[in-house]
Amino acid sequence: MLSRRNFLTAAVGVAAAGGLTACAKKDDNSSSSSSGGSKTITLGFSQVGSESGWRSANTTSVKDAAKEAGYNLKFSDAQQKQENQISAIRSYIAQKVDVIAFSPVVVTGWDAVLKEAKAAKIPVVLTDRSVETSDDSLYVTLVGSDFTDEGRRAGKILEKVLEKAGHKGAVKIAQLEGTTGAAPAIERAKGFKEVMDADHKDDWKIVVSQTGDFTRAGGKQVMAAFLQSNPDINVLFAHNDDMAIGAIQSIEAAGKKPGKDILIVSIDGVKDGFVAMSEGKINAIVECNPLLGPQLMDTVKKVKAGETVERWIKTKEGDFMQDQAKAALPSRKY
Repeated sequence: MLSRRNFLTAAVGVAAAGGLTACAKKDDNSSSSSSGGSKTITLGFSQVGSESGWRSANTTSVKDAAKEAGYNLKFSDAQQKQENQISAIRSYIAQKVDVIAFSPVVVTGWDAVLKEAKAAKIPVVLTDRSVETSDDSLYVTLVGSDFTDEGRRAGKILEKVLEKAGHKGAVKIAQLEGTTGAAPAIERAKGFKEVMDADHKDDWKIVVSQTGDFTRAGGKQVMAAFLQSNPDINVLFAHNDDMAIGAIQSIEAAGKKPGKDILIVSIDGVKDGFVAMSEGKINAIVECNPLLGPQLMDTVKKVKAGETVERWIKTKEGDFMQDQAKAALPSRKY
C-alpha cells in the first residue's frame, strides 16, 4: 500500500453508451488531431469537481495540455460524487478509450470499476489524489503531490509563523479539514499531527477539527461555529486556501484580526490565497501545484506506448511566508 496516492489517470467524459448519470456535468470537449499518420490518443478524464480555485486551475491545465498534445480528450465533472465518476469511467470503458485518468472524490470504493478497466485492457492513471485498492496492478501510476508531506510542511512553517509573531504560551489550533474520506484531507491531517507529536506534545493542541469540504462557504460556516465553541483559538490550520478565505470572513465578523489574533496557515497557493497573505490575513501557505496537465499528458503518452513509468510522479512545490507574498503574487499562474 502506498502512503500517498494510488496512481492512475482516470478518464472522464460523457458521450457514448451508458453515459454519465444525469446529474454529472458533461463537457464534450473532445479535440481530435492526427500527426504523422499516428493514431490520436483518446484520453478519458474524470475530474472530482469544481469546488475551489485550485480545482479550476487543475481542470484548465489538463484541458490546455491535452489540446497542446493533440489528444482527443473526453472530460467530465463528477460534481463531488463518486457515483458520477464510476459512471464516467464505465462510459470510457464502453467507448474503448486508450487511457483513463481521474482525480478520485474519495479514497475507497474503486476496485470493481478498476477491475473492469483492467479486463478491457485500458490503463488507468490517478491524478492529484490516491485510492486504496486490493490490487495495486489496477492502476499504473499517480501524478500528483505528497499530501502527507504537505501536512508536515504546514507544521514546520507554523513553527516559523509562531516565532515571527513572538507567540508565547499554549497554541490552540482549529483545523479546517478537507472533504471527509478524501486523500488530501486524511494525509494533510496525518502529516501535521506527525510534527505535533514529534516536537510539540506539550505546547500545541488541536482543540477543534471539522470538515469544511474544501469550499469557502464551508470554511466560513465551520469557522463561525469554531469561534462560538472555542473563542480562545489562536491558530487556524486550513487544508486549503478557499476554506481559509471563508474562515477569514467569520474571524473578522467576530471582531478579531486574521493573521494577528488568529494566525493562519493553509495549503494550496491559489492567487486569492496570495492576495489574502499580501494583506496580512494569512501568515503562510504551503504550495500544492495544480498545473499537472503537461506531466499527465507526457505520462499518458508513455503508458499508451507501453513504457515503464514511476509509480508516483511527484510535482514540484514551494512554501511561502507572508513577507514573500507581494513579490510572488504577480507571477502566480493560478
